[in-house]
Amino acid sequence: MGIKGSAVITLLLLQCVSILCSSQDFDFFYFVQQWPASYCDTRRSCCYPTTGKPDEDFSIHGLWPNYNSGKYPQNCDRESSLDRSEITDLVSRMQKDWPTLACPSGDGMKFWGHEWEKHGTCTSLDQHSYFQAALDLKSKANLLQVLGDAGIRPGKFYSLESIKKAIEEGVGYEAYIECNVDPAGNHQLYQVYMCVDTSASDFIKCPILPHGRACGKNIEFPSFSSNSQSQDEL
Repeated sequence: MGIKGSAVITLLLLQCVSILCSSQDFDFFYFVQQWPASYCDTRRSCCYPTTGKPDEDFSIHGLWPNYNSGKYPQNCDRESSLDRSEITDLVSRMQKDWPTLACPSGDGMKFWGHEWEKHGTCTSLDQHSYFQAALDLKSKANLLQVLGDAGIRPGKFYSLESIKKAIEEGVGYEAYIECNVDPAGNHQLYQVYMCVDTSASDFIKCPILPHGRACGKNIEFPSFSSNSQSQDEL
């Protein structure tokens, strides 16, 4: 083999190593779940997916690789688009546990495709494993049950500390709570961030907490069963 051939092989190997490193070079995941009533109960409102109104339960927002520095990788392989055939057996669970609430109404594929392209491509997981891992983490945490066991149910105001305590006792690790504001100006429970190891299998203590919208001392846990749909899709 000549010098030119060796150089080509070396270049290909370096490219492979570079791709591998970019897909594994992170320290932990944020597993983020959102409360649908809080997503919808804003001036922006929401649109239910084409499959119908989601259940009154926390839904997955994403599984995001992060660095201990607080930064994160994104869009690590711009040529990798979500292939529905790779997740066919997961779609029904994803429609239930990972629904889209963005307008206009959709079936979820655009939302899931965005999550894969921005975040999933920066992991060592294939498409099926990435979404399977997120679905399994939701089942493992079961936030609605954890809060319910502590007497925290939709439709009332609770102290931020009581919500954080209930999740830590139920799941085993501290969570970060992000709030948003309803049209009346009330702070409401919007998203729950939990940290997961790089295999996307187990919850861990967060190396660093995110910087989201701050919450007041007492926040609303709004009911989704009484939430009305956006006029944009009626």
